[in-house]
Amino acid sequence: MEFIEVRDVWKYYGDYPALRGVNLTVGEGEFHCIVGPSGSGKTTLLSLIGGLDRVSNGYLRVSRYELHRLNEAELDRYRNEYVGFVFQLYYLIPRMSVVENVELPLIARGVGPRERREMALEALEMVGLRDKANRRPSELSGGEQQRVAIARAIVARPRLLLADEPTGNLDTRNAVIIMDIFRRLNRELGVTIVMVTHNLELIRNCHRVSRISDGKILRTYEVPQAEEGIGKLIQELMSV
Repeated sequence: MEFIEVRDVWKYYGDYPALRGVNLTVGEGEFHCIVGPSGSGKTTLLSLIGGLDRVSNGYLRVSRYELHRLNEAELDRYRNEYVGFVFQLYYLIPRMSVVENVELPLIARGVGPRERREMALEALEMVGLRDKANRRPSELSGGEQQRVAIARAIVARPRLLLADEPTGNLDTRNAVIIMDIFRRLNRELGVTIVMVTHNLELIRNCHRVSRISDGKILRTYEVPQAEEGIGKLIQELMSV
């Protein structure tokens, strides 16, 4: 059974169908990319999978959770216990230290102060920023702030990480660092990752990539391991 199953999902905003009968599957432990032009429905689909919004029609399951059937309290529990989110913007609280920002999801889960601090420092270690734990976000570069946001997303050890244009505000060097962190989370910890991006070069980090346009998944591709095959796939995606 697939870890994520999206079947004939529609999402309306008023009379406008942002998603039009989307079908998608993602295996457990998979790193899956979703690519497409602006306004194609990428972020809407990610929001539905993350329980941030509700489907209008269709079937949506993540592991044992049938999201289209959950009430608000159950959706809150799903988001809090199961999913980590990374966005293009970092959403760090300026007046709090780096480690305090990372601790926030654990406060919501009722984790005690000592364990909370240990878990936050461990998450910062994973993204290479333990030595910046007591800094304020304003003292960090954009790439470092995004790494703090990733630490916050993984501190509660989610099974699913959803990333919406996580390198959109970063230069090439920092984008490479972020992708390396994602690959390690996926390979070493088995975290399932679904990443939305407009940067086709990033698909080389994924197992599969889905192309979305006008609210529909056009096709899902296996990402080749050989560089030549990846180059051909990028060219094909650019021509669609």
